[in-house]
Amino acid sequence: MSAAILDLILCAMLVGTAWLAVTGRALFAAIAFFVTYGVLVAIAWVRLGAVDVALAEIAIGTGLTGVLLIGAWSALRRRGAIDTAPATRRLPRLAAAGTASALTVLLGAAAWSLDGEERAGLGDAVEQAGAEAGTSQPVTAVLLNLRAYDTLMESAVLLLALIAVWVLVPRAAWGDVPGLRQHARGDGVMATLGRLLPPVGLVVAIYTVWVGSYRPGGAFQGGTILAAVGLLVVLAGLRQAPRTTARRTRVALVAGPGIFLAVGALGMATTGHLMGLPSASASMLIVAIEFALALSIAVALGLLVAGNPRGQGGS
Repeated sequence: MSAAILDLILCAMLVGTAWLAVTGRALFAAIAFFVTYGVLVAIAWVRLGAVDVALAEIAIGTGLTGVLLIGAWSALRRRGAIDTAPATRRLPRLAAAGTASALTVLLGAAAWSLDGEERAGLGDAVEQAGAEAGTSQPVTAVLLNLRAYDTLMESAVLLLALIAVWVLVPRAAWGDVPGLRQHARGDGVMATLGRLLPPVGLVVAIYTVWVGSYRPGGAFQGGTILAAVGLLVVLAGLRQAPRTTARRTRVALVAGPGIFLAVGALGMATTGHLMGLPSASASMLIVAIEFALALSIAVALGLLVAGNPRGQGGS
């Protein structure tokens, strides 16, 4: 009974924070409720036994997105933008709420219409295919072998998002470092943390990627930790963010999706299916793809948080 009460309280908090995030007129308060909502969603995924999804939600859906939203709010405030939503926007919000509600009803009706066998899902089939998929972790088997297209598209979307940010930058700013600048004191707290934490973070990131082949973890979670390590080093003033035109930066960005696609194309010759992995080497290939993706994800996320490149004169 206590678990059921906990779940009911969690559901009520999810609905409440979602409503406050959408209807709040103060932008910063809406962002705060959005971040809170993401944390609650991650807890809900843990309650459902989907630890991998919870880790991804905390790292990207809440952590990275929250940082980007706060950065956007800060930039708008510096430019004198209004911090409250005008009353004239009530109709679009009501339309969005109505659309979301209708979609929720349709999804609920679709789930209710499934019979018992269909509701059971594909868990048994995925477990039976685990040996051939090259991993004992069902989520990794689905994302990197059985449904590899999804993960490839996700990594491509992340890269395209970064390119979209760069496209909005004036041409004169190309080649300079991203906008994240920090002047930390050499004996300050930030500089001390920048020297002490990165080695620990690097080990945790590598372990998170490695363990993803048989336990919750993987490229997106490890890549996010690695991005945080890089941002900490830049914020501590120990290193400068990489230039957008540097060859190693671009190679790191495309390494993950490129290796993923190359392995998938190679699998066509052995399995007859694009993005299919041969059973004999699937385990080794999954680990290689995970580490390549983690590197690209880390660089892309770090540069997204760092912001637009700035020219010599600043902008």
